[in-house]
Amino acid sequence: MAKSVIVINGPNLNMLGTREPEIYGAVTLKDIEARVRAHAQQIGLTAEFFQSNLEGEIVEAIQKAANKYDGIILNAAAYTHTSIALMDAIKATGVPTIEVHLSNVFAREPFRHHSYISPAAAGVICGFGAKGYVLAIDALADIFDT
Repeated sequence: MAKSVIVINGPNLNMLGTREPEIYGAVTLKDIEARVRAHAQQIGLTAEFFQSNLEGEIVEAIQKAANKYDGIILNAAAYTHTSIALMDAIKATGVPTIEVHLSNVFAREPFRHHSYISPAAAGVICGFGAKGYVLAIDALADIFDT
């Protein structure tokens, strides 16, 4: 049976394509989902998607992943820098998680340089735009193979 991944996106990522295109580009979240789904299928994985602007719903999605998915790709967006609850949920599940950011958060405002997610993540990918999600699929595939 194919390994499965859930891609969880946080607040305002539903606005991709129109929100600050100079930072986030013109790619929509639907475009990213199509790319990730196609790449996952090519390498023998399945990918499902979830997006919410609400922290509690994201916590619940992470918790539910423990019994349903082999890996998590998480772009927690602004919650990356504020949410201990998301970090705790990742730690509680034990599901390998890759943290993804479209922009290079270290080239931006200083408050974006700290992540509460990173200590619980298997790895972090930032600054490669939508391709970061595809790189995260590859990273999880490598984790699954070890």
